[in-house]
Amino acid sequence: MEYVVKQIRMSDCEDPDLFVSQPIYEWQQTEEGKYVMKNSNPEPMWFRSFDHTAYGYLYTIKAYLTPEQATFFELKFK
Repeated sequence: MEYVVKQIRMSDCEDPDLFVSQPIYEWQQTEEGKYVMKNSNPEPMWFRSFDHTAYGYLYTIKAYLTPEQATFFELKFK
């Protein structure tokens, strides 16, 4: 099942995809990120959308986890 594991807000900038790469990489190095990268099948994907409340961008990272993995993720990391 598709599961939202992380959301990152970016302000309006010239190249938001470039600027969001560092926070995404840092998140991947945490215990939470390593769990998601190891257990998601297929690999997690990020999606960019416009953030109307902050006039910037909202990046959403979605992983594909089984219900058991999603429950473990929710209990351990949220």
